[in-house]
Amino acid sequence: MNFASIRIITSDIRVLIQFYEKITGLPITKYTEDFAELRTPYFVLAIGSARTLQLFGGAHLAAPQTNRSVILEFRVENVDAEYDKLKEHLGNDLVQLPTTMPWGNRSMLFRDPDGNLVNFFTPVTDPSK
Repeated sequence: MNFASIRIITSDIRVLIQFYEKITGLPITKYTEDFAELRTPYFVLAIGSARTLQLFGGAHLAAPQTNRSVILEFRVENVDAEYDKLKEHLGNDLVQLPTTMPWGNRSMLFRDPDGNLVNFFTPVTDPSK
């Protein structure tokens, strides 16, 4: 078995595509009006509109903008440089300034337009590297 992707269900796929392209600097492939993917060598972030839920059995299966338990994490080369690049774009969605965590990662936490938590981190201690 291989873990294939994380999928965000959203009410506005266009906004999330623009957001994730902006913060990652990577292109997102839009396959249809209702489905897109951000592919990296390590993972796939899929973005699906709420309309795709009908294909799985109905809108009751997932609710956009209600995640309160998952953090999407991106390992970056330099979290402080990413903060400098994105701070104006993030505005009030910035949750935590770059901070060195007890386990050795320097992390910055913010929310995407749907309210999902996103963590950019850089390992800074030998054990975390």
